[in-house]
Amino acid sequence: MEQYCKIAGLNVKIDSFGRTTDFAKPYMVDPPERLDIIVDSNLDEVKRRHPTYPEEMCEYLGTGKSFYQQLLNFDGMMLHSSAVIMDGKAYLFSAQSGTGKSTHTCLWRRVFGDDRVRILNDDKPALRLEDGRWYAYGTPWSGKTGQNLNLRVPLEGIAMLERGEQNEIEHYNDNDVAFSIYRQTSRPKEGAMRMKMLELLDQLITRVPIWKLKCNMSPEAAIVAYEAMSGEKWRN
Repeated sequence: MEQYCKIAGLNVKIDSFGRTTDFAKPYMVDPPERLDIIVDSNLDEVKRRHPTYPEEMCEYLGTGKSFYQQLLNFDGMMLHSSAVIMDGKAYLFSAQSGTGKSTHTCLWRRVFGDDRVRILNDDKPALRLEDGRWYAYGTPWSGKTGQNLNLRVPLEGIAMLERGEQNEIEHYNDNDVAFSIYRQTSRPKEGAMRMKMLELLDQLITRVPIWKLKCNMSPEAAIVAYEAMSGEKWRN
């Protein structure tokens, strides 16, 4: 199915089926005069890499990869993370799969309430540097839960999440911060695009506060993270 969408502020054409088609519906627009990105599922290639995956899952992975690779041309990148919106600002929590990103952002909704907290994207939000500021966008590629919103929100901070006995958060000032984020984004093989990614990564860690968060699954974890990342004291 051929769809025209507005994703991350860009005019996108997608020829897709199944999951991509369903998740892209909130982003659909009339055919634009100019296209920025044409998404290809690269279905055969993905099926070769993941022969046990259902075809619809392969198509969904392929369209996401195609979009995020081309997003680099527009000062944009993907970060494997769960992104919440609170009081008009985006907070991202990034880690390897299974660490507890979605669990943590669910705690934000539980503690602060659905009237203040929404999930922007639960797996692969798009980040774009626009006029000197970073913004987070929802996209149709949002992992198992499918939670995403077609919104553009100022990016307030990123936390690299680890499991811990206690809830602790500090600025991520180590030399490893760039590598930690690089491991959670797309990594182009082509040299020029890889350099573009590294340049964007430098801009990201220069302009956006990056945090190291060790947390458990208690409600206190959301409060500790929010108070540090927002600079605000939370009161119930």
